[in-house]
Amino acid sequence: MSQPSHGLIAFLQQTDAVGLAVAILLAAMSVASWAVILSKVFRASSIRRRARQMIEGFWNSSDLARAPDEMRGDPSNPFVILARAGVSAAAHHQRHRGGRLGDAMPMSEFVTRSLRQGINAGQARLETGLSLLASVGSTAPFVGLFGTVWGIYHALVGISQSGQASIDKVAGPVGEALIMTALGLAVAIPAVLGYNALVRSNRVILADLDAFAHDLHAFLATGARVDASAGASRIA
Repeated sequence: MSQPSHGLIAFLQQTDAVGLAVAILLAAMSVASWAVILSKVFRASSIRRRARQMIEGFWNSSDLARAPDEMRGDPSNPFVILARAGVSAAAHHQRHRGGRLGDAMPMSEFVTRSLRQGINAGQARLETGLSLLASVGSTAPFVGLFGTVWGIYHALVGISQSGQASIDKVAGPVGEALIMTALGLAVAIPAVLGYNALVRSNRVILADLDAFAHDLHAFLATGARVDASAGASRIA
């Protein structure tokens, strides 16, 4: 007499369309979250690795108008976006000073507004996909729990129809249903950990971006770059 098979495969073979849909949904959530995690980690590491090189390329340029091109970075890189926003704002203010109501504000304020918009654009790009990770991390355990409840319900229905409620008849179907809870946690935990890691990485990038914006604003508004070492010596 053959022994009944147990495990996830047996559960999927015995479940109905609802249980199968839950399993497919968990698999899709896992694939989507891992795709976001891997792509965002690669992107963030690339930005952090090349940030100093691109900033030095900007400051080593001999022509302000061509400085963003000297950074030799991806046009979607937040540091390149910020540099282009600042340089374009300064050039626009010089060409159309007082020509329109929006251009009548002081040079410093006009550049500050453009730099702030550049930082917001870079932050929006960095945070793309994080809402998906947050949603997966918060909902996947409940999706798995729903699959567990549905599987236990069908197991109890099957036991009632067979008229046998011994432990060997109950343990297999219930244990298989509990696998769905484990799958939900297996999907949620990487999403939560990836979300926290990416938020921290984005915070570091935004701090560097804000420092670059400060130096860029000082240069565009006054024509001279802030001397960080001199400021540190005065504080000391």
